[in-house]
Amino acid sequence: MEIKILGSSCQKCETLEKLTRVVVEQNGIDASIIKVQDIYQIMKYGVMTTPALVVNEKVEIKGRVPSKEEIWQVLSKNI
Repeated sequence: MEIKILGSSCQKCETLEKLTRVVVEQNGIDASIIKVQDIYQIMKYGVMTTPALVVNEKVEIKGRVPSKEEIWQVLSKNI
């Protein structure tokens, strides 16, 4: 599974990355996590407000920091 965290180095973006890494580790998910900070790359996903969580090239969550439970729900349906 390929997971991308879209966003700059803002607090919310950092929080989403940390939470995602925790969920992946706690659940033994085989995934690569990539941080995308380039605004032009982010815009290619149609994301205007960050942070955003992209799983296997599909934008799943954008514009907010979800809970760990919500991240798990998104990731589990893509396993």
